[in-house]
Amino acid sequence: MKLGNSILSAYETSVFEVMSRLAREHDAVNLGQGFPDSNGPDDVRQVAVEATDKGPNQYPPSPGLPELRQAVAAHGKRFYDLDIDWQTETLITCGGTHALASCFLGLIEPGDEVVMFEPVFDTYLPMVRRAGGIPKLVRLSPPDWAVPRAALRAAFSAKTKLVLVNSPMNPTGKVFDRAELEDIAALCREFDAFAVCDEVYEHLVFDNLRHIPLMTLPGMRERTVRIGSAGKIFSLTGWKIGFLTGPKHMVQPIFRAHQAVIFSVVPSLQKAVAYGLGKDDAFFASIAVELQGKRDRFMAALAKVGFLAFKPHGTYFVTADFRPLGANDDALGFCTRLVTEAGVAAIPLSALYEGDIPQHLIRFAFCKRDEVLDEAARRLAKYFGKT
Repeated sequence: MKLGNSILSAYETSVFEVMSRLAREHDAVNLGQGFPDSNGPDDVRQVAVEATDKGPNQYPPSPGLPELRQAVAAHGKRFYDLDIDWQTETLITCGGTHALASCFLGLIEPGDEVVMFEPVFDTYLPMVRRAGGIPKLVRLSPPDWAVPRAALRAAFSAKTKLVLVNSPMNPTGKVFDRAELEDIAALCREFDAFAVCDEVYEHLVFDNLRHIPLMTLPGMRERTVRIGSAGKIFSLTGWKIGFLTGPKHMVQPIFRAHQAVIFSVVPSLQKAVAYGLGKDDAFFASIAVELQGKRDRFMAALAKVGFLAFKPHGTYFVTADFRPLGANDDALGFCTRLVTEAGVAAIPLSALYEGDIPQHLIRFAFCKRDEVLDEAARRLAKYFGKT
């Protein structure tokens, strides 16, 4: 019997799905998969209810409802002073992952090289390779996950089609600073490369830092696509509403891929997200304030247990080194033991590397209610004898 696609068949089931399944089987606190346990803002959900009831519930325009595309353009202007033509420079997608897939399918030719930063979110590599791209990985290391300039330059060549920048970064929580972004921008200009920027955590930035879109740097407006996510902004990850902005010559081939794969996105949810993007400044400021408190709460608990945790400056996630606990498991074995014996699910970062894979780092998601974080901390303390 013939086999399926050799590239995608070579990848295992997502480690996020594996750990979530184990969490359900063992009644564990799931700090593995990155989704909040709240239900999102009441007013945003109510708009979706009313829009579903009122309709229409048929195919919306393939690029997205005009009102949401206009809201996305206004969002870019409001927060980053970007002038976006909503008619030619925006696209609504089925979540950030679909936006990424459309970018790769629309922009990459077989043999093109794609620069990306490691540890790398697990969907990037299979999608790039399936599009015919050749990944060129630049490894970041704790505690600060700084971009190594020499390695970054070495990753670029005449074959570089694009660089993929995830800031704030999953899984590390790194927020790329202006100097690092300027280095990336200079290389994009030098090698005539595109940039695809996964910025789904753009409003989840802590410690008075500021998210800087690569698109805002000199010479990058015409070679950058940036991706946002309503799921991350409004804690509605199940809605799968993403959006992207970029110059027309990039958005057009990306739209062709989007049109061929999914065509359109749920209209009632688009209406709700359009409403949500217009919420006041206090709402957007509150997102980071609340999550920073949860980060600090859980990091203190991890330190008490004995983990060496690296402070994230954005996202839902904290990376921790478990070697101070005396454990000699590999990362997957440690996480499996943690979920089955301690009743807490985490993600092994080993699944997000290639080559010389670190086996001592794991990732916890802290985007949970305080009582859930406290229960996870209690279970960890009990398991490691720190009560």
